[in-house]
Amino acid sequence: MDHRSTYSARVGEPPADQTDGTRLHVQKQLERFVLDFRHDNDYVYRNQLQENALLKKYYCDVNINDLINYNEELAHRLVNEPAEIIPLNKGSKNSSTGGAVAIRTPYLRAVGIKTDIDQSGRGQVIFSDEEEQEFLEMSRRPDLYNVMAECIAPSIYGNADIKKAILCLLLGGSKKILPDGMKLRGDINVLLLGDPGTAKSQLLKFVEKCAPIAIYTSGKGSSAAGLTASVQREHTTREFYLEGGAMVLADGGVVCIDEFDKMRDEDRVAIHEAMEQQTISIAKAGITTILNARTSVLAAANPIFGRYDDMKTPGENIDFQTTILSRFDMIFIVKDDHTREKDERIAKHVMGIHMGGRGAEEQVEAEIPVEKMKRYLSYCRSRMAPRLSPEAAEKLSSHFVNIRRQVHASEMEANTRSSIPITVRQLEAIIRITESLAKLTLTPIATEQHVDEAIRLFLGSTMEAVNQGSNQGSRELNEEVGRLETELKRRLAVGWSTSLASLKREMCEQKGFSEQALNRTLMMMQRRDTIMFRNQGAQVYRNAI
Repeated sequence: MDHRSTYSARVGEPPADQTDGTRLHVQKQLERFVLDFRHDNDYVYRNQLQENALLKKYYCDVNINDLINYNEELAHRLVNEPAEIIPLNKGSKNSSTGGAVAIRTPYLRAVGIKTDIDQSGRGQVIFSDEEEQEFLEMSRRPDLYNVMAECIAPSIYGNADIKKAILCLLLGGSKKILPDGMKLRGDINVLLLGDPGTAKSQLLKFVEKCAPIAIYTSGKGSSAAGLTASVQREHTTREFYLEGGAMVLADGGVVCIDEFDKMRDEDRVAIHEAMEQQTISIAKAGITTILNARTSVLAAANPIFGRYDDMKTPGENIDFQTTILSRFDMIFIVKDDHTREKDERIAKHVMGIHMGGRGAEEQVEAEIPVEKMKRYLSYCRSRMAPRLSPEAAEKLSSHFVNIRRQVHASEMEANTRSSIPITVRQLEAIIRITESLAKLTLTPIATEQHVDEAIRLFLGSTMEAVNQGSNQGSRELNEEVGRLETELKRRLAVGWSTSLASLKREMCEQKGFSEQALNRTLMMMQRRDTIMFRNQGAQVYRNAI
């Protein structure tokens, strides 16, 4: 954006309302700066004038910091009173070009300035008295939690808990600074891992639209420097400078990373510090600094084999290190289960959207539009920093101890470590979820009810993902499932059916397979659409190879 002063068309003619003394004084100062300023023995702006003149551009770009260092009074005048700045006379005696170079119209060139008309940026959002009263009334609604969750991507069917988790991500927990100066993050990170076609990318796109500050990027097209920060060289001064990446630019907002599994390992490692400490440390080309990256991360990924395989543990399905998985507060395994009832509901929902009919999603949007929800979430974030009550803290602590005990017992039974660790970070994750739920209702103290819902979300996300591995049992059970699947395919030809009771009697009593292995095998074959149940589950029908 160029902010130019108003001058006569003739170069060097002063404005009518200026005295000669003022004009000459400012002109001499500007001439001296532009023609004599050097950086590393390089006449930066004099050379730029010569190059621009060859391109018929009669101006030069001035770094305001250079001008401040050279003459702070002139810099102040240039910024606040640009109409008083006088262009260089054509044919200046100090010019090395003998009059071939001139500044035709003095101006300020501001790079990257944007007016935040709707106050949706990083600045403090201003709320009217009417808005505050309306938000206070909204916070008292008993169904606010469910209604707000339904407003998250209403055109997407189902995924209720995922939408509630995204709502918690948009609210965030409470940032804390300990007496020793250590900072604890309040932002929540969520990972969606699952089968293709489960609307993961659409959820990310909606968050990019509704979050006050959000950046959407794809894992395949993202590098470590693009996500964190890079060091660039300025082409005129040859100086190095920092250029912030996605996580720096989204400071105070959300970074949505799609195709998280397609990123290179070295690029994923680069965001470890940003996801936990919320800073990015740079030590390159003589530049040593720390940048803020106080962002929430919403990532979506596919399993290694494209679809989630129930025969394999999470470690075999997920191509991520435990160091990155532990930084996500909630991890959802999203499966595309095949059931006739669910498929019919999804098909009806999608057809209603494409035909333009009124559905439940339109009623939700009419009740709480996206812009209103966006303002309400900003109000909650700016006004509330809830803390746990003693009763809630005690309840949360005891639940975490029980969770750790269960995971340890499962690991001992399976004789292997879970690929999704349950550490103290997960305790802090449940605390952040609890605080975000309290924020939603503008409650300064998080109660036991908030803790119950936070634990439910955690058990339905991360713990469910952990149990995907622990409940696979021993290697012997997996081998039994594999043999049983082969036997069932031999027993049931394509297009044939049999009763479930006779199948259990034949496989368990006659051939010695365990009922647990049979139930797991039937479930997996149903998910793969190899078999289907009829007559309310009494008949097993083979419909695929």
